[in-house]
Amino acid sequence: MNKREGDGGSPRGKFRLLRIWWRSDRLPRPQTKLPLRKITRGDGWCEDPKDKNYNRPVKLSPSTSADRLWRDDHLYDLIVELDHNTRPRIPYRGSAVFIHFARKDFTPTAGCVALKRGDLQKLLSLLARDCWIEIR
Repeated sequence: MNKREGDGGSPRGKFRLLRIWWRSDRLPRPQTKLPLRKITRGDGWCEDPKDKNYNRPVKLSPSTSADRLWRDDHLYDLIVELDHNTRPRIPYRGSAVFIHFARKDFTPTAGCVALKRGDLQKLLSLLARDCWIEIR
């Protein structure tokens, strides 16, 4: 495996698409065959390799340092969760690798795949439950 936590790069490999997370206050329900989950203010993603919940969704608490899924910007209004580093979860091998909206200027992500808003929304309607993505 070529990914390390915090390296700023996307992992190379073939990954299953697990589910769609979306901000229902900003977007209509996505048209997709993949499982859906609404993002709430309390949703986060554990990126601490020493935590037992590493690379898993978590509920935020005052003591957590998890990545917040409810963001002020629009990057995480729609997230495709990938199965990168999930079976098994290996500490320091990367977490929170998603497909999400790109910034307007397409500046790099911290390791995710970012697409134009319209492109990602259109793509969701074409995905089957058993879809994979290959990142090279």
